[in-house]
Amino acid sequence: MESAVANSVLGMIPQSMATYWAKDGIDLQLSLNQTLTKSLLKVAAGKLDSALVPPLAFDALKKGVGPYKKMGNKATQLASNVRTLFGVPGSLFQAVTWADDDIKNWSDAAGKRVFIGPPSSAANKQIMALATAGGLTEGSYDPIKAPWGAATQSFQDGQFDVYVGAFGFASQSLAELSLSHKIRILSLASENQEPPAELGLQIAIIPPNTYPGQVNESPAITWQTLMMMAVHKDFSEETAYQLTKTYFENRAAVAKTNAMLTQLPTIDHLAGVNAPLHPGALRYFKEIGVSVPDNLLPQ
Repeated sequence: MESAVANSVLGMIPQSMATYWAKDGIDLQLSLNQTLTKSLLKVAAGKLDSALVPPLAFDALKKGVGPYKKMGNKATQLASNVRTLFGVPGSLFQAVTWADDDIKNWSDAAGKRVFIGPPSSAANKQIMALATAGGLTEGSYDPIKAPWGAATQSFQDGQFDVYVGAFGFASQSLAELSLSHKIRILSLASENQEPPAELGLQIAIIPPNTYPGQVNESPAITWQTLMMMAVHKDFSEETAYQLTKTYFENRAAVAKTNAMLTQLPTIDHLAGVNAPLHPGALRYFKEIGVSVPDNLLPQ
């Protein structure tokens, strides 16, 4: 299984679940710090058993666009090999500026440098859509792309003015950043600014005082990513069933171990999922009475 950086929500979920999966007979070999658009491609090609991937990336693979544009029809063919087990809440996009600069809201970032995630990342489109919803016209700012792992230090070094990081709620790394220099989190104007349906996002709220050096006096409204556990269509049905069953039977317990994982039990079983379910996962959902839309039924 592959996932994102170790201290991210997506890295912590499989790390935290590994013990429970092991108790139920699943020996997990986990590789972190991966580019998830590439992980999806490995799953589709049968070179990797499973990965936490963005629904937006799967949509791009089906259409042969974005990071898969050069693959042409081969991308669409590979997408037909992908199945999913369940949806998981991902990170919150938290647009950070220094409290003492002149950027108080999204529109103030016109003409500034805005970090939008790693090159060829599904996050690029999501973050740019968030900026647009905040009132920052596309083309009015300089979009900066760099690896997630280097972003915090690059922001501290002044390489960009707005750091739109993918953090878990109450992220320790963001708390530490705010202690070194007070921060402001940019907000959308209203909780009614729903993200475009195809982007695999949902509304999220960051209250004041979430971080020790946060100066926001009102809640910051942003968007949260939704991810899905992807497997190859030929993945073992019994293993798919057990991975899914163990996850849902233990996600509440895992959520109590870390503040960044508190949202694990709160989202729907299929939130964000846009690829057909694996038969093993479908068997579990039928057992517990979860209704599965026709478009997610195994093909």
